[in-house]
Amino acid sequence: MRLQSAIFDMDGTLLDSMHIWNDLGPNLLRSMGIEPAPDLGDRLMVMTFRDGAALCKEEYHLSQSVEEIMDMTKAKVRTFYETEVQAKPGVKKFLSLLKMEGVWMYVATNTDRDLVEAALKHTGLDGYFRGVMTCAEVGAGKKDSPEIYERCMRRLRSTKKDTVIFEDALHAIETAKAAGFRVCGVYDPSAEADQDAIRGLSDYYIRSFEEMFETETLE
Repeated sequence: MRLQSAIFDMDGTLLDSMHIWNDLGPNLLRSMGIEPAPDLGDRLMVMTFRDGAALCKEEYHLSQSVEEIMDMTKAKVRTFYETEVQAKPGVKKFLSLLKMEGVWMYVATNTDRDLVEAALKHTGLDGYFRGVMTCAEVGAGKKDSPEIYERCMRRLRSTKKDTVIFEDALHAIETAKAAGFRVCGVYDPSAEADQDAIRGLSDYYIRSFEEMFETETLE
């Protein structure tokens, strides 16, 4: 895996955190006495925080404003990121190796910046990255556009042939590959059903970052 720069997704890739998101929207609606559609969680997973709140307000006719809905859900996520979230096994060691090798790194995530900063600080990963880019700041989600990867690459002063994107979600991998990036698919239980497709699309595939130390993966 030859690389000059690396772009990492956060939730499900660097962090063991997807479980906090999977039922966030549906559970909020249930707390209001509303039974959500079975596919709501899957739909929200590919949206920005604000777009997800807007969808819930519109489709379920909520009286709260989008900002109020965001605040209601964000409080739970913030507490988790500030006090509980953990990096995936092998992540710190791998990032340390990349940093030692002079690889520049960026985080490209669907999660809002304030939550990202809290999570990276709590896990001790904040010192490894040149910066963070969020889908909200770009104005487009990973399902719809590769713009977040393009911007990160430019900030890393790199090229697509010298950059590897680390992602756990099929829709993000599809977008990155269609844009000409090299991708390392990272296993996460939340995407169990997509693993065959992820394996087939990805240039590299790992079940765990600990695998990166079993072979000469950085050659």
